[in-house]
Amino acid sequence: MSIPVSTTGAMELVDGSCNFELKEIQSLHGHTDRVWSLAWNPATGTGGVPPVFASCSGDKTVRIWERSSSSRSWECKAVLDETHTRTVRSCAWSPSGKLLATASFDATTAIWENIGGDFECISTLEGHENEVKSVSWNASGSLLATCSRDKTVWIWEVMPGNEYECASVLQGHTHDVKMVKWHPTVDILFSCSYDNTIKVWAEDGDGDWRCLQTLGELNNGHTSTVWALSFNAEGDKMVTCSDDLTIKIWKTDIGWTASDGDYAPWVHACTLSGYHDRTIFSVHWSREGIIASGAADDAIRFFVDSKDDLVTDSSYKLLLKREKAHDMDINSVQWAPGENRLLASTSDDGTIKVWELAKIA
Repeated sequence: MSIPVSTTGAMELVDGSCNFELKEIQSLHGHTDRVWSLAWNPATGTGGVPPVFASCSGDKTVRIWERSSSSRSWECKAVLDETHTRTVRSCAWSPSGKLLATASFDATTAIWENIGGDFECISTLEGHENEVKSVSWNASGSLLATCSRDKTVWIWEVMPGNEYECASVLQGHTHDVKMVKWHPTVDILFSCSYDNTIKVWAEDGDGDWRCLQTLGELNNGHTSTVWALSFNAEGDKMVTCSDDLTIKIWKTDIGWTASDGDYAPWVHACTLSGYHDRTIFSVHWSREGIIASGAADDAIRFFVDSKDDLVTDSSYKLLLKREKAHDMDINSVQWAPGENRLLASTSDDGTIKVWELAKIA
């Protein structure tokens, strides 16, 4: 039975025993075109350091946002412009939080360093034939991955002196590659594509990168474009979302590696369907196990594991839903790393919204 909560009729608590509500903290304005993506700085939000995130847009800029310690309001601290000449599609902080990588439709990836509060572009990576759609750092910050509409995935090795060397060009997808994401604990790379598949890549004993596994329709995969993926905190589960209007949960044996052929394949665990009625563009797993999803239906959904739920076939259930979270398509939802229930979302409406998933007193 659904139990309505809060004063906003668009939000509904699905499981009354959980007692959560989604509070809009602030709507951030400044971008003059759709906001594609955002990335929280992993070195902020804890130990008295104010949380910081970057956002990127069709207006060719990246904005750096920080929460004021005194007013608790969010402020734009920097605008990174005059480097990319077309849409900035993706951004990602290095694990140390000192570097920011930005991927653009101008076929380049820029690396920015925060030097005394000013962001300086210290390197520009070229090689893709056209639009770069996504960028991701590995857990140690020693490798960078990019992907493009040219169907390729590039692995970049971080060298001394702010140099980046292409270690491998991966050619396995048959269409536009939408996202690359490193596993949170081991150097295994995942890519998802317009070809409806997710591919798993790793370096073999000879130093060559190869595809270990393809997750597609033949193994309970998606039947249309796969837009995004995210891992749980332990790294043994993965969530993916698609144009086929489904969210899928995958699992593997924890502790696996890809060295010496020791690889535990990912297998389909369950499919969540019927929760969004337009393309699901983004999913993100919080550290405490809550999955957030954002879609072209302007809505945000939250899901939790319910292993004790004997009613449904799936072990995941809808926790909370927010209709009309934005006025247009939601392109990205991302949990803050230091605060498990702080979430930010981006939209075609040109805004970023910061939310808190809070327990009802």
